[in-house]
Amino acid sequence: VRCTRQREVLYEALAATKVHPTADELFQMVKSRDEGLSLATVYNTLDAFSEVGLVRRLACAKGTGPCRFDADTRDHVHLAMPDGRIQDVPDDLSQRLLEAIPPSAVEDLERRMGVRVGGLTVQVVAAPEAKIER
Repeated sequence: VRCTRQREVLYEALAATKVHPTADELFQMVKSRDEGLSLATVYNTLDAFSEVGLVRRLACAKGTGPCRFDADTRDHVHLAMPDGRIQDVPDDLSQRLLEAIPPSAVEDLERRMGVRVGGLTVQVVAAPEAKIER
């Protein structure tokens, strides 16, 4: 991916946030830093970044709605909230959940689907009444 000033601004903003913004939200975050930036450039840049693995595209849990983006491409778990937001699960719990997936299941997946697994992403979907009493 060719490095341009606009791509640098977008990547830096995405890497600095934990809110997993949509393309529109990312545009709103950076438009004051680059007056010439267009929403189309944001979409095209996020597509290019996703294709080369610089960012992760996170599908909306409900199957409708805009994708969100994450510059943290390491294996970790996301929590999809009823309002569409996506949050990172705390690292210790994320690691426990990922480690609970048996290596044999990953091997079976590779064999049956004919692919090599390069990483794991788990998305947990919160129920509409996401808050529980502790």
